Amino acid sequence: MRARKVPADALAGCMDAEWVDRTRRPYVRDGTAWVPVREGYFADTDLPERETYRGRGYHLVGDIAVLHGDAPTDEELAAIVGQCRPRGVIRVRDFGGAMRIPDVEILYGTAGEVRHREQGYTFVLDPTRVMFAQGNRTEKARIAALVRPGEQVADMFAGIGYFSIPAARSGARVHAMEINPIAFEYLKRNITANHVRGRVTAEVGDCRGLLSGVYDRVLMGHFDAQSTLADALAHVRSGSVLHVHSIGDAEDAIRERVAEAGFAAAITSRRVKKYGPHAWHMVQDVTVS
Repeated sequence: MRARKVPADALAGCMDAEWVDRTRRPYVRDGTAWVPVREGYFADTDLPERETYRGRGYHLVGDIAVLHGDAPTDEELAAIVGQCRPRGVIRVRDFGGAMRIPDVEILYGTAGEVRHREQGYTFVLDPTRVMFAQGNRTEKARIAALVRPGEQVADMFAGIGYFSIPAARSGARVHAMEINPIAFEYLKRNITANHVRGRVTAEVGDCRGLLSGVYDRVLMGHFDAQSTLADALAHVRSGSVLHVHSIGDAEDAIRERVAEAGFAAAITSRRVKKYGPHAWHMVQDVTVS
């Protein structure tokens, strides 16, 4: 890998430079970052390619490796550290309650706040304090592609801005609602970091009491979204689209709620990612009429 050497604390500031190869991940060690360089630009060195990793699954949030499920063996943990050389490795045991607070075990190194880059967006967060839905990358990109400039969008479970920011960058006017005050503070910082302050109105509290007016699109990125469908349907019109997340197919229950609100619905169900044995994280695209 052709790379340039920069101080690790300067890494975030250089990632938008023209010479950076953003198809590859920087290598950070001992306070130094080796940043991949595009063809045609100067590089300090040519690092040897790493062998293909075939170990325990993980994902990187900033420079922290995040695991889910059972605790890794010592060998699995060592393989992860050797592969991605993270600042720390954490295991998320579960997410608690409506605020989706992570129950976290630090397995290696240190954890804390990170600056995570994904698909051209910046997310500042602490993965030990708030949820980060890394597995939803394709869904975030899909929402960004579906949104049209000028749409009025409600994001009922905004978190740190997973969907709000891509929607706003696509030209929507977004009403972002988040009940967790810690996640809400990161949401506000991420709105600023992604230069969408003029297109996102953020409010902290229960989304059921914050919905206002009529929306063209409603993002419902919580597995308990069905329980708030009646509230969402009070703020849509014929032609509005709701994106309702669930564990398993929820089409029949959604169709029933839509009918109770006086609408008909065209529903398309999509699998987002595997959630567990015989269970899928689903999203239902619901167009009301």
